[in-house]
Amino acid sequence: MSATDMNMMSRIVFYEDRNFMGRSYECSSDFADMSSYLSRCHSCRVERGCFMVYDRPNYMGNQYFMRRGEYADYMSMFGMNDCIRSCRMIPMYRGSYRMRIYERENFGGQMYELMDDCDNIMDRYRMNNCMSCHVMDGHWLMYEQPHYRGRMMYMRPGEYRNFMNMGFSNMRFMSMRRIMDSYY
Repeated sequence: MSATDMNMMSRIVFYEDRNFMGRSYECSSDFADMSSYLSRCHSCRVERGCFMVYDRPNYMGNQYFMRRGEYADYMSMFGMNDCIRSCRMIPMYRGSYRMRIYERENFGGQMYELMDDCDNIMDRYRMNNCMSCHVMDGHWLMYEQPHYRGRMMYMRPGEYRNFMNMGFSNMRFMSMRRIMDSYY
Protein backbone atom coordinates (compact mmCIF):
# COMPACT_ATOMS: atom_id res chain seq x y z
CA MET A 1 0.00 0.00 0.00
CA SER A 2 1.42 3.40 -0.96
CA ALA A 3 1.85 6.34 1.41
CA THR A 4 -0.97 8.12 -0.46
CA ASP A 5 -3.31 5.20 0.18
CA MET A 6 -2.33 5.15 3.86
CA ASN A 7 -2.91 8.91 4.19
CA MET A 8 -6.37 8.48 2.66
CA MET A 9 -7.14 6.10 5.49
CA SER A 10 -6.21 8.58 8.25
CA ARG A 11 -9.26 9.25 10.36
CA ILE A 12 -10.17 11.25 13.44
CA VAL A 13 -13.65 11.54 14.93
CA PHE A 14 -14.55 14.64 16.95
CA TYR A 15 -17.33 14.68 19.56
CA GLU A 16 -19.13 17.67 21.03
CA ASP A 17 -18.93 16.45 24.61
CA ARG A 18 -16.48 14.62 26.82
CA ASN A 19 -16.36 10.81 26.78
CA PHE A 20 -17.34 10.59 23.08
CA MET A 21 -20.86 11.87 23.67
CA GLY A 22 -23.02 14.25 21.65
CA ARG A 23 -22.88 14.92 17.94
CA SER A 24 -19.79 13.76 16.08
CA TYR A 25 -17.89 14.63 12.93
CA GLU A 26 -15.46 12.36 11.10
CA CYS A 27 -12.46 13.85 9.32
CA SER A 28 -9.75 12.34 7.08
CA SER A 29 -7.85 15.46 6.00
CA ASP A 30 -7.07 19.05 7.01
CA PHE A 31 -10.06 20.92 8.42
CA ALA A 32 -9.71 24.68 8.87
CA ASP A 33 -12.88 25.49 10.83
CA MET A 34 -15.08 23.00 12.66
CA SER A 35 -17.69 25.53 13.76
CA SER A 36 -19.90 24.83 10.74
CA TYR A 37 -20.20 21.15 11.82
CA LEU A 38 -19.85 21.19 15.60
CA SER A 39 -20.52 24.06 17.98
CA ARG A 40 -17.89 22.66 20.34
CA CYS A 41 -15.51 19.71 20.54
CA HIS A 42 -14.40 18.23 23.84
CA SER A 43 -13.28 14.68 22.98
CA CYS A 44 -11.94 12.80 19.98
CA ARG A 45 -10.81 9.42 18.79
CA VAL A 46 -7.91 9.00 16.35
CA GLU A 47 -8.69 5.78 14.54
CA ARG A 48 -5.79 5.86 12.12
CA GLY A 49 -2.86 8.17 11.45
CA CYS A 50 -1.63 11.28 13.27
CA PHE A 51 -3.11 14.76 13.50
CA MET A 52 -2.27 18.17 14.91
CA VAL A 53 -5.25 19.85 16.51
CA TYR A 54 -5.54 23.57 17.20
CA ASP A 55 -7.67 25.54 19.65
CA ARG A 56 -8.44 28.24 17.06
CA PRO A 57 -9.71 28.12 13.46
CA ASN A 58 -7.33 28.14 10.49
CA TYR A 59 -4.58 26.17 12.25
CA MET A 60 -3.90 28.93 14.75
CA GLY A 61 -3.44 28.97 18.50
CA ASN A 62 -2.07 26.21 20.67
CA GLN A 63 -1.18 22.98 18.89
CA TYR A 64 -1.43 19.42 20.16
CA PHE A 65 -0.12 16.23 18.57
CA MET A 66 -2.55 13.31 18.52
CA ARG A 67 -1.66 9.79 17.51
CA ARG A 68 -3.89 6.77 17.34
CA GLY A 69 -5.91 6.52 20.53
CA GLU A 70 -8.87 7.82 22.50
CA TYR A 71 -8.97 11.27 24.09
CA ALA A 72 -12.10 11.23 26.27
CA ASP A 73 -11.30 14.53 27.95
CA TYR A 74 -8.24 15.99 26.25
CA MET A 75 -8.84 19.44 27.72
CA SER A 76 -7.74 18.26 31.16
CA MET A 77 -4.97 16.07 29.66
CA PHE A 78 -3.38 18.93 27.72
CA GLY A 79 -4.53 21.90 29.80
CA MET A 80 -6.40 23.45 26.88
CA ASN A 81 -8.38 26.61 27.55
CA ASP A 82 -10.85 26.01 24.76
CA CYS A 83 -12.03 23.22 22.52
CA ILE A 84 -10.58 22.01 19.23
CA ARG A 85 -11.39 24.39 16.34
CA SER A 86 -9.24 23.03 13.46
CA CYS A 87 -7.02 20.07 12.62
CA ARG A 88 -4.27 19.12 10.22
CA MET A 89 -3.60 15.57 9.04
CA ILE A 90 0.09 14.64 9.26
CA PRO A 91 1.00 12.61 6.18
CA MET A 92 2.76 9.32 6.63
CA TYR A 93 6.44 9.68 5.84
CA ARG A 94 9.07 7.00 5.39
CA GLY A 95 12.52 8.22 4.55
CA SER A 96 15.36 10.26 5.94
CA TYR A 97 14.79 13.25 8.20
CA ARG A 98 16.76 16.47 7.87
CA MET A 99 16.30 19.94 9.33
CA ARG A 100 18.59 22.94 9.78
CA ILE A 101 18.04 25.09 12.83
CA TYR A 102 19.32 28.66 13.14
CA GLU A 103 20.04 30.81 16.14
CA ARG A 104 18.46 33.94 14.61
CA GLU A 105 15.62 34.79 12.27
CA ASN A 106 16.17 34.70 8.49
CA PHE A 107 18.64 31.82 8.86
CA GLY A 108 21.17 33.94 10.76
CA GLY A 109 23.67 33.07 13.47
CA GLN A 110 24.77 29.56 14.32
CA MET A 111 23.38 26.77 12.14
CA TYR A 112 23.17 23.06 12.91
CA GLU A 113 21.75 20.24 10.84
CA LEU A 114 19.66 17.59 12.56
CA MET A 115 18.88 14.16 11.21
CA ASP A 116 17.54 12.72 14.46
CA ASP A 117 15.75 13.88 17.61
CA CYS A 118 17.39 16.49 19.82
CA ASP A 119 16.20 16.62 23.42
CA ASN A 120 18.12 19.80 24.29
CA ILE A 121 19.80 22.17 21.80
CA MET A 122 21.65 23.93 24.63
CA ASP A 123 23.34 20.71 25.79
CA ARG A 124 24.03 19.36 22.32
CA TYR A 125 25.03 22.50 20.42
CA ARG A 126 25.52 25.20 23.09
CA MET A 127 22.76 27.07 21.28
CA ASN A 128 20.41 29.01 23.56
CA ASN A 129 17.88 30.07 20.97
CA CYS A 130 16.33 28.80 17.74
CA MET A 131 14.55 31.53 15.77
CA SER A 132 14.30 30.00 12.26
CA CYS A 133 14.63 26.65 10.53
CA HIS A 134 14.56 24.88 7.20
CA VAL A 135 12.90 21.46 7.13
CA MET A 136 14.29 19.58 4.16
CA ASP A 137 12.95 16.09 4.84
CA GLY A 138 10.30 14.62 7.11
CA HIS A 139 7.82 16.06 9.58
CA TRP A 140 8.94 17.38 12.96
CA LEU A 141 7.62 18.66 16.27
CA MET A 142 9.46 21.52 17.97
CA TYR A 143 9.02 22.10 21.70
CA GLU A 144 9.55 25.21 23.79
CA GLN A 145 11.34 23.33 26.58
CA PRO A 146 14.07 20.69 26.65
CA HIS A 147 13.10 17.02 26.75
CA TYR A 148 10.04 17.50 24.50
CA ARG A 149 7.95 19.47 26.99
CA GLY A 150 5.84 22.58 26.83
CA ARG A 151 4.04 24.08 23.89
CA MET A 152 4.81 22.59 20.50
CA MET A 153 4.74 23.50 16.84
CA TYR A 154 4.31 21.16 13.86
CA MET A 155 6.91 21.69 11.12
CA ARG A 156 6.44 20.18 7.68
CA PRO A 157 8.97 20.54 4.84
CA GLY A 158 9.62 24.20 4.06
CA GLU A 159 11.43 27.34 5.17
CA TYR A 160 10.48 29.05 8.42
CA ARG A 161 12.32 32.37 8.42
CA ASN A 162 10.90 33.95 11.57
CA PHE A 163 8.95 32.17 14.31
CA MET A 164 7.83 35.50 15.77
CA ASN A 165 5.91 36.29 12.57
CA MET A 166 4.16 32.94 12.91
CA GLY A 167 2.58 33.94 16.24
CA PHE A 168 5.28 32.51 18.52
CA SER A 169 6.75 35.81 19.74
CA ASN A 170 7.31 34.70 23.35
CA MET A 171 8.42 31.18 22.59
CA ARG A 172 11.87 29.66 22.19
CA PHE A 173 12.28 26.18 20.78
CA MET A 174 14.67 24.04 22.81
CA SER A 175 14.01 20.47 21.59
CA MET A 176 12.97 18.81 18.32
CA ARG A 177 11.51 15.38 17.57
CA ARG A 178 10.78 13.55 14.31
CA ILE A 179 7.21 12.37 13.77
CA MET A 180 7.70 8.70 13.09
CA ASP A 181 4.47 7.19 14.39
CA SER A 182 3.20 4.04 12.75
CA TYR A 183 -0.12 3.84 10.98
CA TYR A 184 -0.80 0.29 12.10
